Amino acid sequence: MLTYILFAIGLVLLIKGADWLVDGSSSIAKKYKVPDIIIGLTVVSFGTSMPELVVNIIASLNGNAEIAVGNVFGSNIANILLILGVAALIFPLPLQRGTVMSEIPFSLMAALLVGFLANAALFDKPQGLSISRIDGGILLFFFVLFMLYVFKVSREGGEEEHVESYEEKPMLKASGLVLLGVVALFLGGKWTVDGAVYVATQLGMSESFVGLTVVAIGTSLPELVTSAVAAKRRNTDIAVGNAVGSNIFNILWILGISAVIHPLPFNTLSNFDILMIIFASTLLILSVSLERKRAVGRISGVVFLLFYIAYIVFLLQRG
Repeated sequence: MLTYILFAIGLVLLIKGADWLVDGSSSIAKKYKVPDIIIGLTVVSFGTSMPELVVNIIASLNGNAEIAVGNVFGSNIANILLILGVAALIFPLPLQRGTVMSEIPFSLMAALLVGFLANAALFDKPQGLSISRIDGGILLFFFVLFMLYVFKVSREGGEEEHVESYEEKPMLKASGLVLLGVVALFLGGKWTVDGAVYVATQLGMSESFVGLTVVAIGTSLPELVTSAVAAKRRNTDIAVGNAVGSNIFNILWILGISAVIHPLPFNTLSNFDILMIIFASTLLILSVSLERKRAVGRISGVVFLLFYIAYIVFLLQRG
């Protein structure tokens, strides 16, 4: 019974935590004239990626590699197809040139990199593929490069400043909101996932399926709520930066740390999930390219959601 109570409380904390985090980070962005897209790619992405990080560290320490890998891959697919799909239905999402030319390709590169590292030994020992500690170190190295890029862009200033509707709050209050939001997201994500995993295991699902669906969607709820709230408030830079930044964080930062803690055995079936991440990222680039205003429109949002539903149906059939 306690698990179900914590599950319900977790959902509430996810919603409120996302609201506090967007409020606080937007106020900080306004005070220091930092572009919203940079705040979305750093503060918000770190905060909303906390559930994935906690789940993966626990899964790595417990030797549940399928949950750790499935959580990252499933979350990245959900970030684009589910989260940006929902956010685009609420309000069309215009993208800055830097996001289209740099951040999205970087997230695509991260997916290609982990696919290469995981399959590097395919011809030597196809039955013993893994994401090793060395692979984890390589992923973390590229994460450092990404962070250097983010701070370089932050110092230079945004190319297309977005005038957002948040009032500027005192720094102490804004910082408190960010901290409160991160804590609420952390607890909410953990309790929500714990409850979801408990229900899933009661139904006899596999670790891989649980990781790709229940855990991935559960840990992606902060990103979903944060992007939805940001889109509703017309703060589209944070909505997009949050999802794209989280994808980069998930592969380079979270999967990197997980592999360094404990090498992650890799199932060749997971290659399809990597291909799905690549497909989703490519679809995002195409949808923006086809729009005159360089935005993810409502039609694209519907297409994203339909592909996500099709992917979940495929996972059910794959078992």
